[in-house]
Amino acid sequence: MTLTVAQLSESELLARIFPRLHAGSSMLLGPGDDAAIIAAPDSRTVISIDTQVQDKDFRLLWPNGSTSTGYDVGWKAAAQNLSDINAMGASATAIVLSLTLPGTTPVSWVEQLAEGLSAAIVALGAPQCSVAGGDLSGGSEIVVTVAVTGTLEGRDPVLRSGARAGDQIAVCGNMGFSAAGWALHESHVPAQDFTPGLARAAQLFARPEPPLAAGVLAARAGATAMMDISDGLLRDATRMATASGVGLDLDRAVLSRVAEELIEHAQLVGVDPLVWVLTGGEDHGLLSTFPANTPLPGGFIRIGSVWSLGAAEVAVTIDGQNFEGTVDGALGWDHFAV
Repeated sequence: MTLTVAQLSESELLARIFPRLHAGSSMLLGPGDDAAIIAAPDSRTVISIDTQVQDKDFRLLWPNGSTSTGYDVGWKAAAQNLSDINAMGASATAIVLSLTLPGTTPVSWVEQLAEGLSAAIVALGAPQCSVAGGDLSGGSEIVVTVAVTGTLEGRDPVLRSGARAGDQIAVCGNMGFSAAGWALHESHVPAQDFTPGLARAAQLFARPEPPLAAGVLAARAGATAMMDISDGLLRDATRMATASGVGLDLDRAVLSRVAEELIEHAQLVGVDPLVWVLTGGEDHGLLSTFPANTPLPGGFIRIGSVWSLGAAEVAVTIDGQNFEGTVDGALGWDHFAV
């Protein structure tokens, strides 16, 4: 018989969660009091928050028969938040977690979530980051909210508003794989029939791999602007262009070479793989700009250039042209799209 959340008290459930949470070097006082205490030697704190909602951001059972395990959801909760801190050129120090759980939720699923959250922190390269505590509540669906803090370690933050005409545009991390993985989950191709390439995309959707070392490297190398690619390259590049008051022109040839890695996936579901690269979200790579003559840090590839934006011009172009291709009419992920 499966033990469910409704069969335990809050204290009993917390007793199963706390031992599974990662404690990094930044935590001075962890779970157990009304609030945690985290070291802040820089005197400034970088902070961000993200939420995953059942049947909006993940499904317990997908059309192709795959499941979202607690481990998957915990991993993604860590990855997307750590990536936001990374995009500022900072290093994560602490995470706090809020869980809304239906009473029918298996206790084992919640335990796996704690394990996935902690495993991602270590595996992705932020072992100094602690899971410092959180909150539990009941509800009709699973909701996972994570807030994360970080330190700049004396550096200036890298903002999305710093791109300047003449800069080069670069990215680091995966592009299009999470979108391909989502499409596979939503298809009717059973996971047991996936080739290794298809299985890799499905895994990157469930457990993204943001390049956490890259943010600090980019900041040290003189990045003028930077942001996490969470909602798709085109949508996020437009946000950077708008914040900076410039235009971003992307190189189709370079992006097409990136898309070649997704040809097998795209043929299976009938999508142009370049569309995934340009509009697919949740890979959590980094979009950055650097002065024209600056050598790019390891892992970054040049994908275009920044130019002065005229009053009637489009903020983001590809080889000087507006991009027309979309998936279901969308240029990227929108949390409120129907």
